[in-house]
Amino acid sequence: MENKLEIEEYRGVEGLVAAEVTSDTSEAYETGDVFPIAGVAEISKTSEGSSESHYYDNKPAIVITSEGADTINISASAIPLDVLGKITGQVYDETTGALIEGERETKYFAIGYITEKTNGDKVYVWRYKGTFNNPDQTNSTKNDGTDANGQELVYTNITTTHKFAKNKNKGAKALNVDLGKDLANVEKFFETVTTPDTLQAKA
Repeated sequence: MENKLEIEEYRGVEGLVAAEVTSDTSEAYETGDVFPIAGVAEISKTSEGSSESHYYDNKPAIVITSEGADTINISASAIPLDVLGKITGQVYDETTGALIEGERETKYFAIGYITEKTNGDKVYVWRYKGTFNNPDQTNSTKNDGTDANGQELVYTNITTTHKFAKNKNKGAKALNVDLGKDLANVEKFFETVTTPDTLQAKA
């Protein structure tokens, strides 16, 4: 029987959320509460990596590969100051509503979001460990048009220290679940950070 390839593209992104990584050790991967970051317009990913052929008997015999960090570029709406302080490790003064920009405390976060294919199938995503930069921001004078500016976040995504059984006892960067397959139970996917080991098949 011939397998038919469906040609699809990605069109759509929504639901950007995060949760602080509170533990990433050989014993456990744990996170805090999930919270929204901002409205999201675009998410793009570039990956670091390299490969090199090693020669034996005058021929390329093996290829050595290495995997680096992923850079996730996020175009978002204006990020609330309390959220911005949290994800960048800066101080937000709740008594005055002020964000104090200055020396940062390094914190790691998981991020989740939903992408969509042109056939309407959604893909649920969790990325497990990374840091945020201070976002780029442009403020322009008002004019008689509709110009406005959001913010640009860069999230550097690395592999977890914790090893997941379903990932052949290796660390993981991300989990992508294609809802079009209708196999996974995703009812509570974004209530907490769903990992390869906590994701369950439908009954």
